[in-house]
Amino acid sequence: MDIVEHALTVPHDDADEGTYDGGCGCEGFLATPVRGGEAGVLVLAGSSGRIEVERCRILAREGLTALSVRWFGGPGQPPGICEVPLETFVAATGLLRSRGARRIGVLGVSKGAEAALHLSVLHPGTDAVVALSPTSLTWANVGPGRDGQTRPYRSSWTWRGEPLPFVPYDDRWTPAQPEGAPVSVLDWYERSRRTFADRVGAATIPVERSAADLLVVAGGDDAMWPSLRAAEELAARRRAAGRPVRVVARADAGHRVRFPGEGPAPASTLFLHGGSPAADAALGAAAWPYVLDVLRGAV
Repeated sequence: MDIVEHALTVPHDDADEGTYDGGCGCEGFLATPVRGGEAGVLVLAGSSGRIEVERCRILAREGLTALSVRWFGGPGQPPGICEVPLETFVAATGLLRSRGARRIGVLGVSKGAEAALHLSVLHPGTDAVVALSPTSLTWANVGPGRDGQTRPYRSSWTWRGEPLPFVPYDDRWTPAQPEGAPVSVLDWYERSRRTFADRVGAATIPVERSAADLLVVAGGDDAMWPSLRAAEELAARRRAAGRPVRVVARADAGHRVRFPGEGPAPASTLFLHGGSPAADAALGAAAWPYVLDVLRGAV
């Protein structure tokens, strides 16, 4: 399907003027089918902070209006994932509606999935969520806040100017890998959850309150955080509340799910992500039909 591409800046959402310290005004990339489409999707990267240009393109070729934005690290934004206003994403979904989208989905990976899940709970304009390699908890900041500091730990997110409850990191943790080698931080998250068990209840993402359709995709060999455990926890909360959910999982896949049309994720010198190019692509291929169905509303 032929598509049209636009580099743009997402304007501030006037509906939220004065209700929080932040806004959008963020750099973005929009890919639209030439003939338009009634379903729009906001595509959120994880802690890489990148704009997901290629992922938008493959979604647009399937008839979806796809927008990706830089939600931290840009002008006027926190330099890290630290107290990022979730209203940033409200403004982005508003742009999709202004382009004719009647159904709004959010597809996020890792920290982007954390944001997508919260948005679906807090903002009723979210119709569908695809959470890739998700968490079931709100975690502390990754990187510095607007003050340039990484400590003390603060929430990754705010809503209406208030930080969401979060689980801090246990700084007594040390990586098992040799110095200079790529690191798995999976055990850091698991240890932090145990250390701060008293914070878990308040930090649990209440997906049972979300009216959005939910698809969760996770690999059992994720070396970044326990995304398959999180997927199962999210699904259990949804089912207990009688809400729809689908989980697509693969035991040998890692943190970086790859869809048909996407090449392997680039090798990292900093982190171990788990899985393999073949397993990550196989999980993406298995999930792809369900991704399109939930975003289009064919569920």
